[in-house]
Amino acid sequence: MRVIVQGLGFIGRLTARACVEKGLDLVGCTDVDEELVGKDLGDLIGLERTGVRVTADLEQVVENERADFLISCTTSFVDEAYSHFMPALRRGINVISTCETLVYPYHRYPEVAERIDAMARENGARVIGAGINPGYLLDVLPAFLTAPIQRINRIRCTRQVDASKRRPSFRRKIGLGLTEGEFAESLKVGKITGHVGMTESALLLADCLKVRVVEVTESQTPILARADLGVNGAPIRSRTVAGIEARSSVRSDECLEIELVFRAGVSLEEYEEVSIEGEPSVVWRSSGVPGDVSTAAYIVNLIPRVLELSPGLRLVSDLRLPSWWRGVG
Repeated sequence: MRVIVQGLGFIGRLTARACVEKGLDLVGCTDVDEELVGKDLGDLIGLERTGVRVTADLEQVVENERADFLISCTTSFVDEAYSHFMPALRRGINVISTCETLVYPYHRYPEVAERIDAMARENGARVIGAGINPGYLLDVLPAFLTAPIQRINRIRCTRQVDASKRRPSFRRKIGLGLTEGEFAESLKVGKITGHVGMTESALLLADCLKVRVVEVTESQTPILARADLGVNGAPIRSRTVAGIEARSSVRSDECLEIELVFRAGVSLEEYEEVSIEGEPSVVWRSSGVPGDVSTAAYIVNLIPRVLELSPGLRLVSDLRLPSWWRGVG
């Protein structure tokens, strides 16, 4: 199993290491950061030198190396992600992307989704967007939990994380330390993204349940600090942004309601909770799944499941039940 990893940020490096630990043959890695180009991958992921050096040009890698999979960890937005992984797709290489909006691309990017599907089918490749959230915790897992339920009225899924434990790039994208006005403007113009993929997650859950969605609502609001705080030496003044709450709700034509809530804030308790109201009603709760390392593990564990699919743009809901994979060798 020959794999290329595209994008060596925090998630990309964890994913590359997970590939090596699963016994996959990592034949290439790319990143646009000039400071990384030319370095041995092993030096970046805390392992022995691999002989695989970082390049900036995916086109060059796929021309010189035969590969079965590209794992693309570059962006949250489908139109950008497509341009990044297209050189691999043209050569019939399967693609798993951590792009959040690729988890359910038909909502915001229907035309791009059609182009990806057509190219994948033409070249005999599979493309799928996946991750721990969206792609598992608030969509695939809740769908699995509905299996013993006879009748469902409402599903409410909540994930809450302590932002002070997350990587700096995550803290920046949710606007920690901004004023309420700065937060609103930065979100509007795209300077910060907040939490991407909530509505895609809700629509993926609806797709898992095979219900037709007739209404979608979404919002992102800041959580303001009640007192002066500090996160790794960075001050957060009272009444500035100390976190974010993202919500997305969908309603089906059968009056089934799905509501997803994501909170990330300084010193918040970490947990996931799925509440299913129906006959019978069920509540499931965890002590919190570590998002970064779990995303890398999940992506790599999906590889054998993706190979079972027919070519084209696929959703996680198309997969046979995902599970741990021991790897190769």
